[in-house]
Amino acid sequence: MTADLVIGIDVGTSGVRAVAMDAAGRQAGQGACAMDAAGPDPRHPQTWLRAVDKALAELLGTISRDAVRALAVDGTSGTTLPVDAAGTPLDAPLMYNDAVPDHALVERIAPIVPAGSAANGPTSGLAKALYHQSVRGLKRVLHQADWIMGQFTGRFDTTDENNALKTGYDPVAARWPDWMAATGLDMALLPRVVAAGAPVGRISRQAADRFGLPVDTLVVAGTTDGCASFLATGASALGDGVTALGSTLTLKLLSDRPIFAPAYGIYSHRILGMWLAGGASNSGGKVLGRFFDTNRIRALSAEIDPETDTGLDYYPLLKPGERFPIADPVYPPRLTPRPESDAAFLHGMLEGIAAIEVLGYGRLAELGAPQLKSMRSVGGGAANAAWTRIRQRRLGVPFLDARSQEAAAGTARLALAGARAAGLLA
Repeated sequence: MTADLVIGIDVGTSGVRAVAMDAAGRQAGQGACAMDAAGPDPRHPQTWLRAVDKALAELLGTISRDAVRALAVDGTSGTTLPVDAAGTPLDAPLMYNDAVPDHALVERIAPIVPAGSAANGPTSGLAKALYHQSVRGLKRVLHQADWIMGQFTGRFDTTDENNALKTGYDPVAARWPDWMAATGLDMALLPRVVAAGAPVGRISRQAADRFGLPVDTLVVAGTTDGCASFLATGASALGDGVTALGSTLTLKLLSDRPIFAPAYGIYSHRILGMWLAGGASNSGGKVLGRFFDTNRIRALSAEIDPETDTGLDYYPLLKPGERFPIADPVYPPRLTPRPESDAAFLHGMLEGIAAIEVLGYGRLAELGAPQLKSMRSVGGGAANAAWTRIRQRRLGVPFLDARSQEAAAGTARLALAGARAAGLLA
């Protein structure tokens, strides 16, 4: 008998990845398609959809498609698009890092948006929804993951709590808040909101034929790419932390309560009955890259003794300004004095970023989150053994292997949760 499977689909900035997972959480297959292989414009929704087609086709060629019971989709947080009643895009999407072109709009709503809301700023989903509102024929403003999910259900009226957060959704009250109408937004344009991992409905016959999936496949509400990446690691208990050591330093911690401190860039997602609190520093790998390329960092790291301290007190930033765990738009970089040894200089920067990490998890605990109890690391910096040991010494908690670094695997875990809730899996 073929084991039951679920599928997670990650629609990222550079491409789409699809992962199949069995009921025990083991990866059973994968497929991928780069955006530039799916179309000339990576911002175009049809390019996203063609990439989903290709990634799914590759995945389904490696597994028994009849065994698929459920699927879920994640997308880039804050990417929105206006659609008509049939789900047809009516204008170009605004991507996760796009600011709305109308600066007056942002200034007008700024006094209305509560300080604790994640919908502040020109790149927020709320600002984008207001900007899309002028599009003729508009029926709904959707997030990227919502639109892809709609390709499977045939309905374009649903989102998840995580994608809705930056559009103004209140995850504590579990509703679109009343103050949003005061911004001038037509609330009827907003999709209904369900919990990440909640069953949404069965796949449509048209989608089953298009994607080659069973006609009874359950579609489960997904999440943002950031939340999916956290779930992929296997972190699941209160106090589990995940640090992403990429171009920036991003921290996420599982908490039993939400932490909202926008002055520190901290907000929380509700996911699988818990809260995912975190923030992102302006420090990280891009600072290291200013001074050394990847090969040089690798060579210099081999010269570092991580059991010793340099005594340097660096705060590595490319320019003044920090958002988390220190909130100061003019906070100065500290990268002097510079030793004659490049290895010592790199050592000092690695220590400095580790110190920011310690301060970040301390800030979360100070605001009411649990103390950090375990650490899983993702991103390019996670492979640096010297940096890992420096961080182990400073954080003082067990370092555990990340089960996966594929966001699609985290989204597959949501599909598992939804399938179990619907009684499709033991």
